[in-house]
Amino acid sequence: MTKLAIIGGSGIYDIDGLEDAQWISVDTPWGAPSDQLLTGRLSGLDMVFLPRHGRGHVHSPSTVPYRANIDALKRLGVTDVVSVSAVGSFREKMAPGDFVLVDQFIDRTVHRESSFFGTGCVAHVSLAHPTCARLSAACLAAALDADITVHDGGTYLAMEGPQFSTLAESRMFRESWGADVIGMTNMPEAKLAREAELCYASVAMVTDYDSWHPDHGEVDVTRIIEILTGNAGKARAMVARLPAALAARDGEARPPCEHGCDRALEYALLTAPDKRAPEVMARLDAVAGRVL
Repeated sequence: MTKLAIIGGSGIYDIDGLEDAQWISVDTPWGAPSDQLLTGRLSGLDMVFLPRHGRGHVHSPSTVPYRANIDALKRLGVTDVVSVSAVGSFREKMAPGDFVLVDQFIDRTVHRESSFFGTGCVAHVSLAHPTCARLSAACLAAALDADITVHDGGTYLAMEGPQFSTLAESRMFRESWGADVIGMTNMPEAKLAREAELCYASVAMVTDYDSWHPDHGEVDVTRIIEILTGNAGKARAMVARLPAALAARDGEARPPCEHGCDRALEYALLTAPDKRAPEVMARLDAVAGRVL
């Protein structure tokens, strides 16, 4: 059965139109998630919403409890995750107000736990293609149906923050590294979703041109907030169309992901079964229960 989760970024703290909507608490071995999770059904599809920064925006990008968030979604039976987040753009054509469907990442974060695995149970999953093409295609269809200007494909530079880039960094990321957008929250979120065998799509909502653009100057937070408000409305319109784009209904069988996202751990665990630490195994009960 398909169960869709939306992880809402800056400016997005709920979902319109959920039936039987209820905020619930979920305990995880990795601590508390960013907030309670909103559960319900949208157009017949089981859905979960998680505000990444918490309602009222209480978590900075560096302090978001990423492992607890993904674990909580897995515990609730989520199969597909759509991440919605604000970004700056390195491309003229990716203008403020546009959406970008991310298909690659450059991870420059340095202060975050980025894996569920480690000493006691070692695992290595593939991140060659870090987002799910099937789920991204559904997001594309939903965005186009909502009359949103959307770019299919782009590389997301994940920076630590919370400060914005220097001009030198902005130019380097754009010109030398080939990044298309820059944000602070999709890593390690995408890595953890892959380890949890969840299909993951990233919808990046452009708010500004970072600091590289000669006609726009440094990032203006006041202007960003104005764009955020407009983008939040567009995101809600896109989400409302996702059940139809996924062609999924509550109770219907969900076929295996054609890209293997839901089988990412199939051959990833390297620690011999008799060498796996029991306390580590207990923490991995939801994330890796299928292969353990």
